[in-house]
This record gives sequence, structure tokens and C-alpha cells, in this order.
Amino acid sequence: MTSELYAQSPGEPSTAGDGERSVLALFDATSGAWSDGDADAFADRYASDATVILPGVHLRGKDQIRASMGAAFAGPLHGSRRIHTPLSVRFLTQDVSVVVTRSATVFPGEAEPPVDRWELATWALTRHDGRWVVETYHSCPAG
Repeated sequence: MTSELYAQSPGEPSTAGDGERSVLALFDATSGAWSDGDADAFADRYASDATVILPGVHLRGKDQIRASMGAAFAGPLHGSRRIHTPLSVRFLTQDVSVVVTRSATVFPGEAEPPVDRWELATWALTRHDGRWVVETYHSCPAG
């Protein structure tokens, strides 16, 4: 599934369910790109000036995100997949959403990630021309 399946025209009214589905489709797209090891497709879901903050990491802009993920997909994340469980989807405006997920990386040979690999993540998303992108992402251990 790709986010284009749920894309809406700018300014088009939607139900909460339609809005949530269109936002959550972004996670299908990024997870698919991750599983494919495709840094270009992964970074394509981020705004040009997006910010990513992970423990010990601060990436600024789509180019840094693409480069970092390309190196990770070629190295320690090769063959892995990313899973997300949405905990909340909140619309600040029709075109701005904050999503909180419980997320983890699953490595080859694993059916489930270990408990200590789960993270809590906050995503700020915006919709441009009917397409949702990540403006900022922050994750920390779920504890």
C-alpha cells in the first residue's frame, strides 16, 4: 500500500477516518522503502528541510536523511524491516498532524523485536498537494 492510495486534494474536507488513513499510509510507504533498503524512496517521504532526532543523532534535511539511511541500509540495517503501531493521530489543522507511534526495527531471522528495541516516536507531518511528508521525527527508547 502506498500513501497515494489515500491522498486527498488540498483543502478537500475529509472524515477523521479518511484523514487518519491518509496519514497512516505514509508509514506504509516509509516501512516499504525501509524493507526494500531504498534510501531514496525513504527520504522522499521527508520534507526537504526535515529534522530527525534519535539518541545521539541529529539529521538536518532530506539529503542528510538519505545519506544516513543509505549507509545504514548498506550496513547494519541491511535486510531489516521497520514496524509502527500508531498510539495517537492528532490533527492540528487539516494539513498538519502529530502522530505518536510505538516502533521497532526487526532484523532478518527475527519474528518480533526484543522488548528493549521498542521506541516511542513523535512525528510532525504536513500535507502538500495532497501528499503527507515528515517534517520532524524524534524517537527515544520505550523504556
